[in-house]
Amino acid sequence: MQRRTWTMRGRPRGNFHSPGDTRLFEYLAEISVKHMVDSNEFFDKIVYAWENRRSKCNELKIECRAKGRGRAIFLITTDCDVVAQFPISEYLLKEAAPLKEFAYIIEREKLALMKKRNENVKRYLKIRDLKAGMKRVNLKAQVLAISKPQLALTRYNDYVMFANAILTDETGTIKLTLWNSRTNMLSINNIIEIENANVAAYRGELQLRMGRNSKLDVIENCDLALS
Repeated sequence: MQRRTWTMRGRPRGNFHSPGDTRLFEYLAEISVKHMVDSNEFFDKIVYAWENRRSKCNELKIECRAKGRGRAIFLITTDCDVVAQFPISEYLLKEAAPLKEFAYIIEREKLALMKKRNENVKRYLKIRDLKAGMKRVNLKAQVLAISKPQLALTRYNDYVMFANAILTDETGTIKLTLWNSRTNMLSINNIIEIENANVAAYRGELQLRMGRNSKLDVIENCDLALS
């Protein structure tokens, strides 16, 4: 079993706590959050162990292993592992609910991290959900048809190559215009993945348009579901 030791890190201390006291409270709050126990109940059980040698808070077994010189040493375990061992000054054990604020901050940071991770997960839309003006659209679809590449004269008096592909999923179809090197990327029945495309309307028809930051990939495994 590996023993977890008290790490020297923490948030700015309050008016009445030393840096060490603040880091210890943060450390204990992290344990309560990780093991999903109420921080006030957890601290009360530590105090009870101080007074009665042992206590239990859900799966956490708390033992006061030594007392002396104004401090106590605690060991926290589960049935499978050592969770923590730490010293704490006895005057801190007389405080009321000292972990509450730290547990709240840790929970808030945990939720913010989960939200950030969720925002980074790609979200794919269905064709029926696309509307003109949408930006940074991600889509998985199948190539239903594709035209032969053609030359077009731009307003800058130079020529570019383009081809139109018709994409489909189980909800509808939409046109995708490919330019220059992308005109030879696709074949009929390819399953493709598009990232950061824009949706526009041209002559009453919705179209996908790709810019500099857009990405187009052919998915090699054509058995992948479009979900």
